[in-house]
Amino acid sequence: MAAMILDFLLVLLQLLCVIAAVACVLTRSRFFSSVLDGHPALKVQILLVCVFGALSVYGSISGDGLLPGAIINFRDFGPMAGGLVGGPMVGLGAGLIGAAYRGTLGGVTVIASVTATILAGLFGGLIWLANGRRCAGITVAVVFAVLMESLHLLLTLAISRPFAAAMDIVADVAIPMVLANAAGMFIFAFFITGRENDRKVQGNRDALLRETAREGAELEIAVEIQKSSLPDSVEPAEGFEIAARCAMAKEAGGTVYDVVPFERGKRGILIADAAGTGVPAALFAALLRIVVRVNATRYRDNPDLVIRDSNNQITAGSRTGMFATAFYGIIDSTARSLTYVNAGHNPAVILRSRDGTIAELGATGIAMGISTDADYRAETYPLDAGDILVLYTDGITEATDEQEQMFGEERLHEVIRSTPGAGAEEILARILDAVRLFAGKHPQSDDITLMVIRVM
Repeated sequence: MAAMILDFLLVLLQLLCVIAAVACVLTRSRFFSSVLDGHPALKVQILLVCVFGALSVYGSISGDGLLPGAIINFRDFGPMAGGLVGGPMVGLGAGLIGAAYRGTLGGVTVIASVTATILAGLFGGLIWLANGRRCAGITVAVVFAVLMESLHLLLTLAISRPFAAAMDIVADVAIPMVLANAAGMFIFAFFITGRENDRKVQGNRDALLRETAREGAELEIAVEIQKSSLPDSVEPAEGFEIAARCAMAKEAGGTVYDVVPFERGKRGILIADAAGTGVPAALFAALLRIVVRVNATRYRDNPDLVIRDSNNQITAGSRTGMFATAFYGIIDSTARSLTYVNAGHNPAVILRSRDGTIAELGATGIAMGISTDADYRAETYPLDAGDILVLYTDGITEATDEQEQMFGEERLHEVIRSTPGAGAEEILARILDAVRLFAGKHPQSDDITLMVIRVM
């Protein structure tokens, strides 16, 4: 008995090694993707029939001679695995090959064994269909192997004669048969599951790479849109010194500025910040700049009408819910004045040269793109020689340091106060340097757009 158990364990180990090798080769083959997709081509099905049929024959050969009058049934594994992997045709084909070879060996259990081998492939294929043309998981595969071998043993008792001989054979081989086929099915299903998981991981990785590439392309487009929406240069104006710059963050947003030329001493000035980031925000900001510029040439001296009509046109044509804050004004060197509309934007800052005090030009209407027929009020502010006007987006005041503290309006005011007599370019550079120094190593999270105007 001890010798028989040792022989069985050696055969079992050999069988499991063969199953592992076959499973590894199959699951890594190029054609196996179509098997996992549930649509194996006819030539693939024929190949699978041959492979699993050969496994069934090997199962008979490896168990031959362990018990007189009976072949320990490892052969059912081939048809079972074939059906679970390739469907009824593969399972049935492999079962017929295994059954044909078993029929040539004879023995008390020949009829029951032949019948069980064919049923094993057929039932495996039906499970494949019931599982949506997919291989069942490890648990289902192992349970199926146990139940199939139990059915095989019942068929042996029901068909094989004499009954006493059949009973002796079943008593001897029941546990080894069930364990052998269940172990083999576990190993094979494990390889299949691993291959499916690899495909999922690879699919997720490919999807992530595609998404990253798409986002990268979108970011490049947004950057180009944003760059193209900014003026190439700021046209000088008699009586004013104007400097403007946009320092983009890593993720392009929708901030723009513009200087609209009128008469020699009169300019329209615009700064705007669209909500969001990426292509939508960049497109919205570019559209806003174009629409405002067109309306500025129509209503040269009425910034309230410029923003009113621009808002109506943008809101009526928008279906995305985008909006933007904006500050648009007209600086006039002859009248020494700024006439402006602040559409929900950060308050413009004026440093008065006569007393060094700071004035803020707050909102005179809501952000653009929210509602048609919104009311925008124009206000006029007198300007003196040496006054400094600063327009900015919230990338300045909301810049954060490593402790998540914001730069804020007070620090901005302090920098502006510290620049008496400086030119517009120098003031702009000092503000940007102060923001960078404050943020330190903390990355810039929002676009910084800044315009500085010095009255001559």
